[in-house]
This record gives sequence, structure tokens and C-alpha cells, in this order.
Amino acid sequence: MIELPPFSPPALARWFPGGAAGVAALPEHVLATGNGRWWADRAPDPRVVAVSSGDHVLLRGDPGALSPDSLAPFADRYVEAPARFLPRLGGAFARVDPWERMVYVHREPAMAARPAPGVTVRRLTPRDASALVALGPGAAWIHKTWGGPERLAASGLAWGAFHRGRALSLACTYFLGTGHEDVAALADPGHRRQHLALACVTALCADIAARGRTPSWTCSRDNRPSRLLAWSAGFRLTREYVHYATGPARRQMLSRQAEAA
Repeated sequence: MIELPPFSPPALARWFPGGAAGVAALPEHVLATGNGRWWADRAPDPRVVAVSSGDHVLLRGDPGALSPDSLAPFADRYVEAPARFLPRLGGAFARVDPWERMVYVHREPAMAARPAPGVTVRRLTPRDASALVALGPGAAWIHKTWGGPERLAASGLAWGAFHRGRALSLACTYFLGTGHEDVAALADPGHRRQHLALACVTALCADIAARGRTPSWTCSRDNRPSRLLAWSAGFRLTREYVHYATGPARRQMLSRQAEAA
């Protein structure tokens, strides 16, 4: 696969339906924000197209047009692709683990969230980038689809719960689509079970609705805390799918083994 220049994506967007919920909004997010990359097997008349943002990849087209090495750029990523791509994925990577995923859409009022006295829930501003960094490397995933904490803080699409300048919880638009905005949330490990994430998600959902879009939520089937938070915030299950967590590219593994020998 080759990475395509920025002027190509609008023509490639036809490969992905618009207005969709969940990770399906990724192509629209990349078009709207520029935070991501477009790929194809060839520049003119592509037979396979991929779009990536953060650790996520959407892959579409004819897998027969690919060699195993073609998919090497998508090592250590989460790849969502039709089942016909599985043989190619299996040949490209040392490991391909299926993950069952659940997509929720906001349909009901949220449960009441009452943060403790002294905690303020508000929209993030560019000055809050340092507070996002202070959440530590374990929280870096939440701003990857924005290209870093500075861009997320400046996006106007994130809400946080703050106490004395410290971010205790965060909710943001993870994928910005035309019909849906997919929501992500986290809480500082020392401040969970305090309804802070629920308060941030509730504020963000009201913001998304005011923009004329519908909030969506995506998580793994086995992530019970995330599913519970989604339900409490008024999200209801709408569909399920599988994406694939890839390991190192096989050619990289073979190269390392040869060097070690």
C-alpha cells in the first residue's frame, strides 16, 4: 500500500458510506480534521483503499490485489475489514486477534451525575493541553485521533472534570462524522466511581446534539465498565462487528530473526 497525498482523499471517500456511527465515521473525521492518512494499492484506479487515524484502520476493496507485504504499514493496529481480507491479514502479520466490538447510539436521557464540591466540568481550551499530558502515557490513546494533546485541547470538542487545575476525567469526540460523533471517555484511576466521566460525557452529548449530530459510542464486548458508562449516559446498542488487532509484520519478524542468527 502507498500513502496518498492530501489532495486525493475526497475522491476516495466514496469507498466509505457517510453519516455512519462508530469507527465507520473515521473517514469523515480524517477529511474534516486532517488527522489521519489515506492509502491505496496504486494511485490511479485503486483496487484497495484504506484510511487510518490513531491506531485504527478501515480497509476496503479487492484483497486479491494485495501481496502480504502490502499491508505492512498496518502492523500493531486495529483493522476493520470485510472477512474476505482475513487470509491477507493472516499472511501479513505474525498475529491477528479478533476483537468483538459494540456500537451504541445515544437514545435516552442520562442518569444524573453530581460531581463532588470543588470539581468543575467544562469545555477544554488550548490552555488545557498540559493537563492532558499530565494524565500520563496510559491516556495518550484518547488524543491520538487528533494528532496529540494540543490539537484535541484546541478542537473545542472535549469536556473535562477539573479540580484545582488538574484533569480528573475527560470525554471527547474521538471520530468526527457528518451524522454521528463517536465519543471516548476516561477517568484518572484514583477518581473512578465518582460519576466524573458520566458528567463529562453528558455535557459532550448535549454539545454534539446542539451541533445537529448524534453521539455514538464504541467499545469492546468484554469492556464492562465502558458498556456500563455508555448505558448510564443514555446510549443503546445498535450493532456489533469485529475488528482485528494486528501484531508485527511477518517480514519484520523474519528480518529480525535473520539478524539474530
